Amino acid sequence: MEGRTVREAPRARARKLVAHNPVVTGAAFHKGESKQDYATPREFIRAVELKFGKIDWDLAASESNAVCFDWIGEQQDSFTVDWHKLKPPEIPGLERKGRPHLWLNPPFNNIEPWVRKCAIEWVQGAEISFLVPAAVGSEWYAKYVHHKARVYSVRPRLCFDGKNPYPKDVVLCRYSATGSPSFKLWKWK
Repeated sequence: MEGRTVREAPRARARKLVAHNPVVTGAAFHKGESKQDYATPREFIRAVELKFGKIDWDLAASESNAVCFDWIGEQQDSFTVDWHKLKPPEIPGLERKGRPHLWLNPPFNNIEPWVRKCAIEWVQGAEISFLVPAAVGSEWYAKYVHHKARVYSVRPRLCFDGKNPYPKDVVLCRYSATGSPSFKLWKWK
């Protein structure tokens, strides 16, 4: 049998290729390279305000993407601010009762510190609407969202770039003194 080569069966060859050359796709392939400062679509913000009330503070914003007049940017470092101590804006002739409505659509590349801060501030009385990818199997979701927030699965998908729907499902987590933790589908438009 000299001169002949022994060929592996196609499945065995494929298993070896995958074992030595794992395929990395999607977010893992582009980790740290995606745009992180997309503005929340104004149409969605209007729907949030109709359902939950006017947003008073944007907790992770820039001048170009803030959803309201009062906002916290990178310069102020939102992690060093006591969110539960923020006050609603004073409007002459209008008396506001209750806590301000805080909005958070943070960069999606490192969600855990943001969601941890939400859970801590909620215990101290903050009312927060937190928009994030629906990573319900993640450790941060189990620790800081499940059994703490009212979670709304957002439908239809949001379009952050003005052209294409975001490729993942997102949820709006409501940390609030009113209502009990739950998971609901929200058809926002």
